[in-house]
Amino acid sequence: MKIGEYQIIPLNIGQFKLDGGAMFGVVPKVIWSKTNPSDDLNRIDMCTSTLLLTNGKRNILIDTGVGNKMSKKFNDIYCVDNSKFNIDSALLKYGLTKESITDVILTHLHFDHCGGSTYFDENKELKITFPNAEFYVQKNHYEWGINPSERDKASFINNNFQILSDKKVLKLIDGEYKFDDYITLIPVNGHTRNMQVVKISDGKNTLLHTADLIPMSAHIPLPYIMGYDLFPVITLEEKRKFLTDAVNGNWYLFFEHDQLVNCAEVQFNEFGFSIKSNINLNEI
Repeated sequence: MKIGEYQIIPLNIGQFKLDGGAMFGVVPKVIWSKTNPSDDLNRIDMCTSTLLLTNGKRNILIDTGVGNKMSKKFNDIYCVDNSKFNIDSALLKYGLTKESITDVILTHLHFDHCGGSTYFDENKELKITFPNAEFYVQKNHYEWGINPSERDKASFINNNFQILSDKKVLKLIDGEYKFDDYITLIPVNGHTRNMQVVKISDGKNTLLHTADLIPMSAHIPLPYIMGYDLFPVITLEEKRKFLTDAVNGNWYLFFEHDQLVNCAEVQFNEFGFSIKSNINLNEI
């Protein structure tokens, strides 16, 4: 897909699992399991997908997945698997390397969205995965991430992002931010304080990277809100706003954690919001 000067390419960079009940909140398992069946530990299959935006001068990633530096215990709990899908092989397919990345937009600092920003080298020294990139995150979210609440502190792992600040490659932005002529970063506050969704638009076509506002296509209906969300009523209203904009503007929505449907158009009828059509970004 091309919007403005950017070619937009979805990259699957890893697989993992989370508890299905936590992913769907108040929605009963008898309903959510129809689209997202769970294993014997109630975990559902998910992926970490990034968007690559490239224009010949800049190579931009939106989020970096879990990465590969976590402990065996952690990887076993979340079934983290980078054997088939990983950042190196995904970039290589397009003739790029980690050194080719110029910018990384982090929607937020939860481990499954920013963990791939750093790694341990052969000497167990923490390094930045994309050494030539500048990283972008909301200032208020960064401040929350370094001092999270008891409820969500397990989602923030310091070695995923602290080095970015220490090395002065982390740009803290405050509020809605015009990244360039086509990319706008918009803060939302339901899932966590000042997460940002990414709107890519040239006036003709618009793609919204929904981050964890709508993590999978199954979360399109308004009540389908994660138990992980700190402020679910705020999530509800944020979903309503962006889904209404998407319907009225014929936007495409990108889902970061959906293994089967990474992009869709949405519609509204007497039953509420639903998917109008699944989209393969590589075919547009």
